[in-house]
Amino acid sequence: MAIRNVVQVGDDILRKKCFEVTAFDEKLAALLDDMRDTVRKEEGAGLAAPQVGILRRAVVVDVKEGFYELVNPVILDAKGKQTGYEGCLSVRGKRGVVTRPLVVKVEYSDRNGKRKKLVARGFFARAVCHELDHLDGVLYTDRAESVESVRE
Repeated sequence: MAIRNVVQVGDDILRKKCFEVTAFDEKLAALLDDMRDTVRKEEGAGLAAPQVGILRRAVVVDVKEGFYELVNPVILDAKGKQTGYEGCLSVRGKRGVVTRPLVVKVEYSDRNGKRKKLVARGFFARAVCHELDHLDGVLYTDRAESVESVRE
């Protein structure tokens, strides 16, 4: 397990669409382990594979509801609206006001390839949507009503 460098805005990889994960092997497990360690070191709520330079459809979310690894995730349903501030480990020193669904139902694979479903609400839903956007090359700043600088 290792801490990976977090790619910063301006790097083209953050704007690319990720490829589906097809091999559920030691390489994927190592990536997910490294992403977990990295998001915890950075004190973030989530991290997507392109943020560590890997164009694969894999994210980790670390919120009060627990730690989740979502491989090849798909949003099946979204309900309600919530508006609030978001930041990003790849967009340091800024935050923006973004409207996201209040509740999302997601289907995904775990690290072993088993398909699962989860329902995320509130901040958990916000974090899931934020990370899944990364898999399609979308940053929160693309969706933000406003973006402002913050002191770190």
